[in-house]
Amino acid sequence: MDALNVRRVRLPAVLMTLVLSSACTAGAVDSAGGKAAGKPTVRVALGVDASYAPFYLAEEQGLFEKAGLNVELVKTEGGPAATEAVTAGTAQIAANADSTALSLMVGSPGLRALGVFQSSDRYLKVVLRDGIKSPKQIKTMASIAGLGLYATHSYLRHNGIDPKSVKILQSSPPEIPGLLEQGSIDAYVLFEPWAARGDAAGGHIAGRIGDFGVKYVQWLIADQKWLKSNEEVAGKIFKVVADADKLVTDDPDAAAKASNRQVKLPVADTKKVLPEITFAARGIDDADVTESRKIVDFLLAQKLIKKSPDLDTALLKGWYEQHGK
Repeated sequence: MDALNVRRVRLPAVLMTLVLSSACTAGAVDSAGGKAAGKPTVRVALGVDASYAPFYLAEEQGLFEKAGLNVELVKTEGGPAATEAVTAGTAQIAANADSTALSLMVGSPGLRALGVFQSSDRYLKVVLRDGIKSPKQIKTMASIAGLGLYATHSYLRHNGIDPKSVKILQSSPPEIPGLLEQGSIDAYVLFEPWAARGDAAGGHIAGRIGDFGVKYVQWLIADQKWLKSNEEVAGKIFKVVADADKLVTDDPDAAAKASNRQVKLPVADTKKVLPEITFAARGIDDADVTESRKIVDFLLAQKLIKKSPDLDTALLKGWYEQHGK
């Protein structure tokens, strides 16, 4: 048991492996085949939930192809897996939350945050097991790495609970509602559809992360080695995502249907939660840097990282304005 009182839960092999839409060569960008003839394939790693609706909609409507791009979406289990795909060379761009990416930037100093494509203080929710009526009753929680752990600690401290007094199991999103239903945990903080699944499996939603002062942003992330030779391509991809952000906001029904076709998310459930997310692309600003320093301080205090990433280098202020608009 480490200083965070976190015990890792062994996951099935299928959940410990990235779910790639096709085989690929590590570190390479394919030049053969694909939808945009003659264009190299750029793999974008992302999770499987409603927050990635702009990518699903862009894929469904052929927006990447119309922009002259050959983009392949690489679906992962969520958490740090998307950015880990970039560091492993199985993807060139990742979509990941700030809290999650920052913890990985220490060991992979070549990672660069290009800009924000969405944010929310409502999408992640607190789920309590039925019978748990007060946070003070919580003895065991489950959490994913990065944003999930940051939100979990924030929730406990907000309610006057020392996180060290609670056993926190590190798990993956698909497993956590089952742990609640089995009675193995008392609570968790997680995004959809896993919050709703916990609500239907012996639990109830008891709040949102904004209730205790937490908000996340999601960045597009690339490795500097690839980025320095592909800034124009990365900028075009970000432009497509920015346009898709607007489409999701204007037509959530189309976004929900695209998400269903791409990753089998239920249309009604997706349409219900999309308004909880602000889909808007922008560059990284001073407020993002300030919030990142707070997150890094948390990671350092919990001994999850040994040093701070170089935020002035890793967070590319001005990049979106120059390449993505």
